[in-house]
Amino acid sequence: MEANAILLPIFVMGLLHVVMFVWMLVTRLPAMTKAGLSPQDARDTSALKSLPPEVAQVADNYNHLFEQPVLFYAVAISIAVLGHVDALHVACAWVFTGLRIAHSLVQATINVVNIRFTLFLLAWIALAVMIVREALALLS
Repeated sequence: MEANAILLPIFVMGLLHVVMFVWMLVTRLPAMTKAGLSPQDARDTSALKSLPPEVAQVADNYNHLFEQPVLFYAVAISIAVLGHVDALHVACAWVFTGLRIAHSLVQATINVVNIRFTLFLLAWIALAVMIVREALALLS
């Protein structure tokens, strides 16, 4: 299987970063203006706690995209570089990506923690399958 089959979900995740960044800007900047906060006031992030929850949850999600997904990037790129791309790795990459998109949408809109946690856990399972399979391949 071609390496680009596992790289495409990485770029879709990159697009999710772009979307969430723009969403954060278009919600946070007007909310800061309305709250009388200047960009300089945000140097101390405690000032941002005065923003409405619907603004904060978008920014929180943007920050979360630099946590678990970063490990996904490293694992998927490693699988591609090592030439170990197969149908199961690609399926897990797409499952991870779809679940993270759903997680972002839930967190940035309705923000129901039980739904977010379920999506997060399922994404971790897909990522864990990729990690364990590749670790076993490297050890054998």
